Amino acid sequence: MERSTIVRVHEGLHARPATRFVKLAKGFESDVELVKDGKAVSAKSSVKLMLLAVKENQEVTVRANGADAIEALEALIGYLENPRAGLDDEAEAQSAANDAGQEAAPASGSVPTAPDGANRLRGVAASEGFAIGPAFAHFPPDIAGRGRVLRAEEIEGEIDRFRTAVGAVQARMDHALAQDSLSAGDRGIVAALRDIAADDSLTGEAEGLIKGGNDAVSAVITAASTIAAEFSAVDDHYLNARADDVHAVGRQICLVLLGQDDISLENIPEGAILIADDIGAWDLARAPLKRIGGVVCGHGGATSHIAIIARSHGIPAVLGLGGQVNALRTAREVALDGNAGHVIIDPDAATRADFAGRVEAAAKERAGLTIFKTVTPTLADGRIIEVAANIGSLEEIEAAQEAGAMGIGLFRTELLFMRHMHLPSEDMQAETYAALAKAFAPYPVIVRTLDIGGDKPIAGIEFPDEENPFLGWRGIRMCLDRPDIFKRQLRALLRAAVHGNIKVMLPMVSDLSEVRQTRVLVDECTAELKAEGVPHATFDLGVMIETPAAVLIAPALAKEVAFFSIGTNDLTQYIMAADRLNPTVAKLNDVTNPAVMSAIEMTAKAGVAAGIMVGMCGEAAGRPDLIATFVKMGLTELSMSPASIQRAKKAIMAMAAEG
Repeated sequence: MERSTIVRVHEGLHARPATRFVKLAKGFESDVELVKDGKAVSAKSSVKLMLLAVKENQEVTVRANGADAIEALEALIGYLENPRAGLDDEAEAQSAANDAGQEAAPASGSVPTAPDGANRLRGVAASEGFAIGPAFAHFPPDIAGRGRVLRAEEIEGEIDRFRTAVGAVQARMDHALAQDSLSAGDRGIVAALRDIAADDSLTGEAEGLIKGGNDAVSAVITAASTIAAEFSAVDDHYLNARADDVHAVGRQICLVLLGQDDISLENIPEGAILIADDIGAWDLARAPLKRIGGVVCGHGGATSHIAIIARSHGIPAVLGLGGQVNALRTAREVALDGNAGHVIIDPDAATRADFAGRVEAAAKERAGLTIFKTVTPTLADGRIIEVAANIGSLEEIEAAQEAGAMGIGLFRTELLFMRHMHLPSEDMQAETYAALAKAFAPYPVIVRTLDIGGDKPIAGIEFPDEENPFLGWRGIRMCLDRPDIFKRQLRALLRAAVHGNIKVMLPMVSDLSEVRQTRVLVDECTAELKAEGVPHATFDLGVMIETPAAVLIAPALAKEVAFFSIGTNDLTQYIMAADRLNPTVAKLNDVTNPAVMSAIEMTAKAGVAAGIMVGMCGEAAGRPDLIATFVKMGLTELSMSPASIQRAKKAIMAMAAEG
């Protein structure tokens, strides 16, 4: 069976979306291929999939052959037609957009020296910010194979040794992925590297070379170089950067084969500038990132995983220096400008003072907001405005806590479903929701029930073909039609509610009957848990206001639920009839449009009149220029990305000061 479609995945099937696509494909027994321009590759190979260089808005064909071919086609086509596929949340989507707008690294040796001195180099501005500090040179020795031809009787043993090394590298990466300390963004990068380590393209190429008489180390070096060259030859900056990932994985396998450990970054001094010809994303993701003041690299560009990690952790970085990075090997001190891509070796007193001033100014700006971390925003009349976080995984808890989140205003449960090849069990869900509740107690945690549709495929749920999945069988509509899935989630939420701060929110509500049907299921689940002797508790039930219908029946809805949370992202696109992911109608997708603001005000008025909490979890909640307006409408809870929390608290306190 086969079916063609236009790819809507943001920026195409680069590393993380390709990794998720492969994981989804592997959840089916059928053989699956992806075809572009007449070339077909296995949909279960990350490397082959990335090398196909599938870009956004290109046409591809999915082929499936096997017992579950229909289900495989539906799920994979749905993934390809989802613009946000492979992106964990709005912050990651924005990061991907930023990555796409940056230039890739120039070829080695092609970066010109800035005209104002031999000690001033220019590379690719990969992560903004300023830094000055002691140089920490990280130049691990090159790895070379033994270069001898194996005897016939040695080949089988060498293949076994190679496979053991690959398994050891995969185990290390699996261990890293299991650590709560790894951020969501870094986790996606490590998962992509893990896929490369397990991919038949690399392991198969290396084993073929070993069978031809090469020792394992030489085979891995050659295989990695061959595949990296294929990535470098693709006319795509992002895919060019994946060549570095292949070399990094190959190096890790070689180190295991040689019984060696790479030079550790554990001892890097506080505030030091990390200097390297190349740094594997695997090494950087495990490094003590809070101690690193800046990163300077010969290789890499703004779309490399090094750059992505640096940006996500606020570390200034200049990459793509080529051979000129060797001039930094003996540097004592380095200053870098991540905005302009400048690196200064052993700066003089005037330059040192200039950069110290820039670093101090940036630190003051951050500190000026940091003081709001523990602030409880209180208006002049004594009302407290809760500023909460929107997150989609437990890995994001730390960032929300560090920002000073007063609980969670939106926990997106779909990622919990999408990251597994099978539907998550009740126990798995209960553990996740309980961990979330405990992390933020006594603050409230609002969990949105499964908000999924044909645009977000999940293994185990078959979605119908729909002309417009955003207006189709999704959210509460799908859940009510699949009580086997919905009741499992509701039971898990009732179990987690014993911690006392769990609230549950229904997405895509457009009719009173949807709330009432959900209450019937909640009652059924409660009775079942009681009969089974399983500890559980009740929770507040609310709705997400994101459809025009919900706005128009808000007074009636307010009598049925405990709270409203306005989802401005979808509410805006539905009111304006303008797809928020379509750039040609972007100007219509404006939350400040009078029609949208009127809908928000109508919702708030209905909620306030009924005496229920009215909050907002769309992107507009974090806009300082709109916060005062929303608060005056009666909103008492605003939920946003962690990065916006302190600025939002500052805006509320400024409003309070003005009376």
